[in-house]
Amino acid sequence: QVQLVESGGGLVQAGDSLRLSCVASGHIASIFAMGWFRQAPGKEREFVGAITRDGFSTSYADSVADRFTVSGDNAKNSVYLQMASLKPEDTAVYFCAADRTWNVPVMKRGGASAMDYWGKGTLVTVSS
Repeated sequence: QVQLVESGGGLVQAGDSLRLSCVASGHIASIFAMGWFRQAPGKEREFVGAITRDGFSTSYADSVADRFTVSGDNAKNSVYLQMASLKPEDTAVYFCAADRTWNVPVMKRGGASAMDYWGKGTLVTVSS
């Protein structure tokens, strides 16, 4: 099993930047990719961005590709989400996720089955 713990959420204003962090523990060796999803009230959990643990591959949702960056630090078993130019529509609970494979179509479909392991989420609220 893998445990994921997010941190860094909070209340920001439109146009601000924010960085989320996620630390993995447990059976780290089984993880091939880590990433971020988000879920706004009344909406499905949607893909934000992901990165392979070797850092060679990344993927982003079109809605955030020019504003968000996913990065990883294997030495710290961590993945980060740097968010810039935040908009009110970015308001959501952001979930860290990890998977034993790299399957972009599955990730981009979103939903709770998109990844093998999930954190409990951290709330990001962007005020206008």
